[in-house]
This record gives sequence, C-alpha cells and structure tokens, in this order.
Amino acid sequence: MSAPLRTHSAARGRPATATSSQVAFPSVLTVGIIGAGRVGATLGAALAAAGHRVVAASGASGASQARLALLLPTVSRRSVVEVARAATDLLLITVPDDALAGVVADLTADGALRPGQVVAHTSGAHGLAVLAPVGTAGARPLALHPAMTFAGTPDDLGRLPGVSYGVTAPAELRPLAARLVVDLGGVPEWIVEADRPLYHAALAHGANHLVTLVNEAADWLRDAGVGQPEKVLAPLLRAALENALRLGDEALTGPVSRGDAGTVRRHLARLAATAPDSVEPYLVLARRTAERAVASGRLRPADATALLGVLDGYGSQVAA
Repeated sequence: MSAPLRTHSAARGRPATATSSQVAFPSVLTVGIIGAGRVGATLGAALAAAGHRVVAASGASGASQARLALLLPTVSRRSVVEVARAATDLLLITVPDDALAGVVADLTADGALRPGQVVAHTSGAHGLAVLAPVGTAGARPLALHPAMTFAGTPDDLGRLPGVSYGVTAPAELRPLAARLVVDLGGVPEWIVEADRPLYHAALAHGANHLVTLVNEAADWLRDAGVGQPEKVLAPLLRAALENALRLGDEALTGPVSRGDAGTVRRHLARLAATAPDSVEPYLVLARRTAERAVASGRLRPADATALLGVLDGYGSQVAA
C-alpha cells in the first residue's frame, strides 16, 4: 500500500500530509524519462540522487546516448513506449516544445499510459493543456519547468540547489509537485495556465536575449581592436547584472540614462559604418532604456527630448 504523501508547504516551509482531495504516492517513485536531452538526463540523475527509482530512459541520438552513459549509467535504455509503461509513478517528458504534443498523442494512442500515473513535462511555454490527452487513460498531468540553463554534464547537478521551478498542477497534485521540487533542491513558483507563455517569455527575454546581447557587445569590442573582449566585459556585466537584480531600474547607468544625445549619436554613426545590422536592435533597446529611465525618475523628460530625437532620426533611416 502506498505511504501517505509527505511534502513541504511551499508557503510556510513545513511538512504537509495529503488530504482526502489529494493523491497519495509512495515515498520512492518509479520514474521514466522520455528525451535524454540536457534537461532530462540532469533531472533524472537528480531524482535518482534523491532516492527515486529511475528505471528507464529513451534517447536515440548519439549525444543522448553519451549523456545517459554519463549521468544515468545504470538506467535501462528503452523505446518511448517501453519507458512510459515502466514508469509506474512518474513519466517525465523532456522533449522540445514543438514535439511535446506529438509525443503525448502517440503515447495515448499506443495505450502506453495507465490510470494514476503522473505525466509531467519540463516545457516552460506549455502548461497542462498540451497534456490533456493523458486524461483519457486516467493519467494525471503536471508541468514542471526548471528556470535554469543546462549543459548536460555532471556540473549541472551542482547548479540545481536553489533553482526555481515554474509549476502548473491540478490541485490534487500540488503536494507531489512541491515534493518533487524540494527533492530536486529547488523552489516552486506556481504559474496559472494562462500565464505560462508570459512566464516563459520573461525567461527567454532575460536569458536567451542576454546571450545575444553579450555576444554582440563582444563583437563590437573585437571590431574596436580588443583582443579578449570577455576580459573587458566580465566584471562590468557581472556588476550590472547584480545591480539590476538588487536595485531594479535604479541600476541604470550610461549615456541613455543621462540623456547624452551626442554620445548616442556617435554610437549610432560608428555602428552604421561597422555593424549596420546592429543599429536597429541598439535603437530599440536605447528607446526602451530611455522610457524606463524616465518612468523611474532617473532621466527627466526634458533631458530625454534631444536623445529621443536622435533615436527617432536614426529609426526613420532604418525604416526607409
């Protein structure tokens, strides 16, 4: 017989026992992983380290096979359907966002799912709707997204403590979801279904676009003759990130936040000659920075007039 579920209250940090409206699960879950990408292999290894039984995993590519051998060396490699049937308690699907619906549909059509089984995905963009077909088999849906970037190496396991997880779950599965996040060393953030795209857009904008922004800056430094731009950028960017997370818009510095229209004009002229593809993104970010600087009181509207005129002038040239 399954033991009563014990977990931690996300709000108060104390143990909570499943109520009659919630579902009891064994303390040790039998888990299967579909998609041995960077996320799947890492979370599988973390669940195994937490004491759960990861019994099967799928991954067809050479990279997936190598990742499984590194992170889950004792776990059986099986087909997708076989993994689903072996995962009596928790089936973790960690495939790309656009492939998720197809995998769920195929598993349902193949009769690979069972009543009471929890089917979870790790997509940030999707919530529970993409898992709706699993309900026809009596399985239970769960969205569990780690807000972290993964390399697919053992180093990832050391980065998991303290990571936030965007969780969307039916009420009866919230204790299990909280328990899984705690087992992974993380913190649950409860996201309602309608807000999943906004949640994911925030993470993509903050992390993915940051990589593009940093690499653009590095390219410009190379164009300016700097041999090792990462050495120039590292202390500056670390300080800027820490200040932004701690101070919000109060961390804004630089020519836009001061309304230095002449400096920004010189930036744009040089970029137009050296990196013309970068002019438009610079304009967009400079205007948004100016708007936030004005709204936060860092830049007086009167001091922003000349700056915005420069941005509008170059914007018209780009549009033409």
